[in-house]
Amino acid sequence: MATILILETATPVCSVALAKDGQLLGFKESEEPNAHSKVLTSFIEDVLKQGGITAKELDAVAVSRGPGSYTGLRIGVSAAKGLCYAVDIPLLSPDTLQAMAWGASKYIDGIQLPDYSADIMFCPMIDARRMEVYCGIWDKNNVPVSEVEAKIIDENSFKEILDEKPMVFFGNGAEKCKEVLGTHPNAYFYDDMTASSAFLIPLAEQLFAARNFENLAYFEPFYLKDFVAGAPKVKGLR
Repeated sequence: MATILILETATPVCSVALAKDGQLLGFKESEEPNAHSKVLTSFIEDVLKQGGITAKELDAVAVSRGPGSYTGLRIGVSAAKGLCYAVDIPLLSPDTLQAMAWGASKYIDGIQLPDYSADIMFCPMIDARRMEVYCGIWDKNNVPVSEVEAKIIDENSFKEILDEKPMVFFGNGAEKCKEVLGTHPNAYFYDDMTASSAFLIPLAEQLFAARNFENLAYFEPFYLKDFVAGAPKVKGLR
């Protein structure tokens, strides 16, 4: 197959993996807030050293496409494009939420469910503003059940599916939804599941095998929403 460097910067997690033929060769990850610009380059260097290769031996770079943090996505995509241009290799862009759903489906054993063999649904959530999250729904085979969207969560969210099937909510946007969704008997929350470059590996392999490469000149992350800058703070004002 291929040797792929994989970057995940769409959330507060900064994560880098190196995989060959789907097998993990190197991995480094941090959940330190706002650290992407400080640590991403060194993580890439460390992971390549772990795998015993140089950038010139890579077949592709994959970067988590979003949705997620505007700044985090820009940092990840800029680094990925720079590497691809430097060593003339293709760029892959697996979906952030789909990768999270795949990861949850593989590491679900710690959750007590009435019947895991049932048609369980996975709903990764990335924090947006207030009660809004970026989310989507996948089944246990990682097949999408709904569109990825920016969704304001209330007590009626996902009701049609929850009334019929168990659903696991996870990601850094799920915690704030517990109060309104957690009372439903089919709603389960997986507190320790976050985005990770390791979860992007199978999606990146699929994209490479299909030669589904991005246009380096024109590729942009999947922001889902327009960026809105916060108001600058003025000294002396409260």
